[in-house]
Amino acid sequence: MSLPFKNLCIALGLAFAGWCQAAPTLIENVHGYTLAGDDLKRFDGLVFEQGKVVDAGDAAMLHQRFPAAQVIDGHGKTLLPGLIDAHGHVFSLGFDTMAIDLVGSRNVKQAQDIVRAYAKANPKRVWLLGAGWNQEIWKLGRFPTAAELDAAIPNRPAVLERVDGHAVWLNSKALQAAGITKDTKDPSGGRIERDANGDPSGVLIDNAMNLVYKVVPEPSETERRAALKVALAHMNSVGLTSVGDAGCSAAEIAIYRQFADQDLLSVRIYAMIADTGSDFQALSGNGPLIGYHDDRLSVRAVKLFADGALGSRGAAMLAPYSDQADQRGLLFMPETVMQGKIETALKAGYQVNIHAIGDAANHEVLDAFEAAYRNVGGREQRNRIEHAQVIALSDIPRLKQLDLVASMQPTHATSDMNMAENRIGKERLKGAYAWRTLLSQGTRIAGGSDFPVESDNPFYGLYSAVTRTDHAGQPVGGWHPEQAMTLHEAFRAFTMDAAYAQHQENSIGSLEAGKWADFILIDRDLFGIAPADIWKIKVEQTWVAGKRVH
Repeated sequence: MSLPFKNLCIALGLAFAGWCQAAPTLIENVHGYTLAGDDLKRFDGLVFEQGKVVDAGDAAMLHQRFPAAQVIDGHGKTLLPGLIDAHGHVFSLGFDTMAIDLVGSRNVKQAQDIVRAYAKANPKRVWLLGAGWNQEIWKLGRFPTAAELDAAIPNRPAVLERVDGHAVWLNSKALQAAGITKDTKDPSGGRIERDANGDPSGVLIDNAMNLVYKVVPEPSETERRAALKVALAHMNSVGLTSVGDAGCSAAEIAIYRQFADQDLLSVRIYAMIADTGSDFQALSGNGPLIGYHDDRLSVRAVKLFADGALGSRGAAMLAPYSDQADQRGLLFMPETVMQGKIETALKAGYQVNIHAIGDAANHEVLDAFEAAYRNVGGREQRNRIEHAQVIALSDIPRLKQLDLVASMQPTHATSDMNMAENRIGKERLKGAYAWRTLLSQGTRIAGGSDFPVESDNPFYGLYSAVTRTDHAGQPVGGWHPEQAMTLHEAFRAFTMDAAYAQHQENSIGSLEAGKWADFILIDRDLFGIAPADIWKIKVEQTWVAGKRVH
């Protein structure tokens, strides 16, 4: 295409959109970074065409090679590959924006005020739902009670998830609606918190949450679509171009397909089917869905749960909790059941990704994978432990031996550092949040956030991985800095290793020829600023397949 014709196309706009797209695009005047193999490559020009990278390199040379290219001025901004969050919860992110937000609440009174204000502003909502409370930040020394929530909302059922998603705080109306009484038994893998008289006190842990969720009305498809639309826009705004959705229902996957078909899926979704039950049986009939609609959607993994979370003492530990000697947490299923689920998924050609936080849960998962490999194979599926948070030192080498990916969330360490040592003591911390130990043995770490448990902003994760401090720079020098990542390693965790964990390293994760042109422009140089400023980075533009989506 000649330069005059290119200009004519631009002037005429959409009338000649198809002709204009026939020429490549060159974005120049950027500080570009991408991984090329193990090396960090720098460039000041990127050429892409029909949604894919043609080359990244010297802009002057690219001008000579592609004289007809449409040119975009990057205005000296830093250009990176689109970042990948290997473990998030997309619909939950969307719904949380429309629900009660208790993240950052400093005490029970402030939480009550937030709930009261939301209830007043939403008089037609029959059930009040929300999330984000953390009794550790509130310095309660206990869980909140139904009576405390009744003080804010006594006349409608309220269900509020703990920040980690492994406990819910209910008011009396919600307890009544769920039929939870003194006589209700704790379900397997769950616990009903009780007062001194044995009556339910208002908090349900892990599998006990199902007692109330079975009576909470399911969101409509319209509500799900609205939540997804909000979530996609937010993820694009923080520089995410691909996300592993850790636990999807068949209904959610159907909506993902609709959005892909309508060219509305502005984040590539790597969907993990929740468990191996009826949804898996329905979805797996024709095998995994790989690279649907130009790699916008893949459904080739199963998500299982081995235990709960550390903050609610639901994480399954080999020895009792250091701060509560009668608690060891909760294993969600016997090892034989876990192994059976793994084998079901592997035989059908699916990757298996298992939530395991406590050292007992990680041990169970390692044993179950080892036995499953002997029976059905499947080692090549790049199976993953999600969180891999507290691991017995003797078990750490087994991740490498079993070719498991550690799918970890750096911000969990900086969020948990205020209570982790109290929960498990100094000795067990040696195998906790142990990024350096895992990397040194050759285990890949796929970076993520577990949003909306944590922020979906990947620069928060990069910051935590490198500094191991909060946003105020505390503690000085970092919390157990011997386990910190280098910036290069952290960048790889949120790009190429996250892509590898999704079987997608040949199509995304770097800006190399033939890969999708998924990239972001940010307001400062990730590799040129002080580590203390990484979390402050703002995303100015996000592009997916050569199309600007933010």
